[in-house]
Amino acid sequence: MQRVCFLLKVREDRLAEYRERHAAVWPEMLAALSATGWRNYSLFVRDDGLLVGYLETEDFEAALAGMEATDVNARWQAEMGPFFESLDGARLDEAMKPLTEVFHLA
Repeated sequence: MQRVCFLLKVREDRLAEYRERHAAVWPEMLAALSATGWRNYSLFVRDDGLLVGYLETEDFEAALAGMEATDVNARWQAEMGPFFESLDGARLDEAMKPLTEVFHLA
């Protein structure tokens, strides 16, 4: 099982709405994440918009590819993209660059 952690930056002026959207994630989005191998997926955000994502999956590249093939992901990406800084034209899933794990207490 891979443990994946990544950072993104939510625009401070959109942070309240970002939190609201994640309090009611679409059921079809939740189902797609589960079906494509995303497990124990969590998002944490600081008041300045720094977002930390964590998930567990058998194969991160396969999990990303699985989501990319879904219609619901395309719709979610289109709606959520404007909430983020520094995407430089990339989609959110393309900007999710895993951090290197340096320690894990099992």
